[in-house]
Amino acid sequence: MKLRNKVALVTGGSKGIGKIIAEKIAPMVNCIVFTYRENRDKALKAKEELMMNGNKAECFKLDQSNRKEIRAVIGEINRLFGGVDILINNAAMSQEKPFETITDEDWEIMLKTNLQGPFGLIQECLPHMKEQKWGRIVNIVSIGGQWGGYNQVHYAASKAGLISLTHSMAKIYSKFGITSNAVSPGLVATDMAKNELQTEVGKKKVENIPLGRIATPEEVANVVAFLISDEASYITGQTINVNGGMLFSHGV
Repeated sequence: MKLRNKVALVTGGSKGIGKIIAEKIAPMVNCIVFTYRENRDKALKAKEELMMNGNKAECFKLDQSNRKEIRAVIGEINRLFGGVDILINNAAMSQEKPFETITDEDWEIMLKTNLQGPFGLIQECLPHMKEQKWGRIVNIVSIGGQWGGYNQVHYAASKAGLISLTHSMAKIYSKFGITSNAVSPGLVATDMAKNELQTEVGKKKVENIPLGRIATPEEVANVVAFLISDEASYITGQTINVNGGMLFSHGV
């Protein structure tokens, strides 16, 4: 791997898929930085674990629905480490709610967090990537953004938008050596998925997975690690499905 001089930022890296991604790619890079929203103690513990394993690590509190906070965090990363070379947009919120009960406020905060947040983070990180003529953007999306939502219509819409943003970034910035890809999990064994897995719809989804089980966070992290590596230098504008066969690709 030729990433030892690179700085990677994983949003939402104190728990769930984000924590496993941070742990997976930390040995590949010079410094792993992650954000958290609320639980400082959990974030500091995650940072300590990374450092105990010989990694250079830092964490920042961030509400990514707020552009001022994004700008402040990226500015501090630029000051301390020189800039973000690898951006993993993992942080997101979910909400189980029948469509007809979703309020304007529910819709607004969902899209501000899950779509506007990554948009702002990409914009703030791009100047450094363009200057270096190298960058990696990996957006963690969802199968919901590909086949729609049932009790999470606003979540599905936000992830569909993030897939489109991924493609747009690849079209515009690949010529600068910046690849942009999305990783789309199906059902993953995380706290976020617990509520859905307890519903009848969720249980039916598991029954219909061709591989017969849900994914582990490590299986998602493995794909992210590949996409930021030199081995994936010619892959851009792709949505990589990690869903056990829940959704097949048909070449479109």
